[in-house]
Amino acid sequence: MFKKQRAIIAGLLISSVLVFGGCKSSYEKLKESNDRAKQYQQAVKYYNKKDYSKALELFELLMPKYRGLPEAEDLFYFNAYANYNSKDYTSAQYHFKNFADSYPTSARAEECRYMSAYCFYLDSPNASLDQTNTTKAIETLQLFINLYPKSERSVEAGKLIQNLRDKLETKAYNNARLYLDIGDYLSATMAFNNALRDYPDTKYAEEMEFLIVKAQYLYAKNSAEYRQEERYTQTMAYADQFTEKYTASKYLRDAADYRKDSERGIAHAKRVIAEYEAEGKLAKKIAADSTKSTGQQQSITDRQNQKSPQ
Repeated sequence: MFKKQRAIIAGLLISSVLVFGGCKSSYEKLKESNDRAKQYQQAVKYYNKKDYSKALELFELLMPKYRGLPEAEDLFYFNAYANYNSKDYTSAQYHFKNFADSYPTSARAEECRYMSAYCFYLDSPNASLDQTNTTKAIETLQLFINLYPKSERSVEAGKLIQNLRDKLETKAYNNARLYLDIGDYLSATMAFNNALRDYPDTKYAEEMEFLIVKAQYLYAKNSAEYRQEERYTQTMAYADQFTEKYTASKYLRDAADYRKDSERGIAHAKRVIAEYEAEGKLAKKIAADSTKSTGQQQSITDRQNQKSPQ
């Protein structure tokens, strides 16, 4: 009795698998067919209906079949935009570039060259992340401008480049601030100076030039006395440069305070060094400070590794 029931159930299951397994959708049948003209027609329909996933599957099947034929140009063009509209900008930039390289005399070549660069722009991450794609986007947009200097799209490309440069400026500013925050004052001073060299027209210029004064002052203050005179003197030079350049800055008073404190710091350092020299202890002081400095630098390095600027 039970054996008979089990046999019936097993038979029904097998029948169901065979029935449902054999019921392929019209889309699956289309994919497996050899009617490339029908596949092409349906792929364009899916594209126009914004069903990009199905359109892309068919485009990928068709591109090898149509390579070298007149229909291939439209096929490659639609495929690039299907990737773009699916927000797969990495694939889209590749296919737009591939179209422009494959059909350099096409009326669509300029458009696709621009779209390839624009996809790099869209793939540029926020300022807190690695900016490799941002740099690549700037390069490809500039290349477009060089290739099509009279194009209306070149004007837009120039605006996009400025947006990307603003992001790189923010990244450079944030990195330098991070060094200042973790107490690596020498690296902060260098990072701010490098940022100003790379982006002389940055909106952060006034603040960064003041923070150079601050970072250099803290670097001098936290140095051994026999090194302070030179480092405080550099602070005073930065402060004078800032005061002369930004006569109405909100940071003027603070910059002046750092300068005065540097003057007092130099006087104090000279007194301390004179005392050590009189007692014959300067060499030991230098050796002890050197050991201490090595330990402090290791601590800073450890903190940098934990939260290193990208």
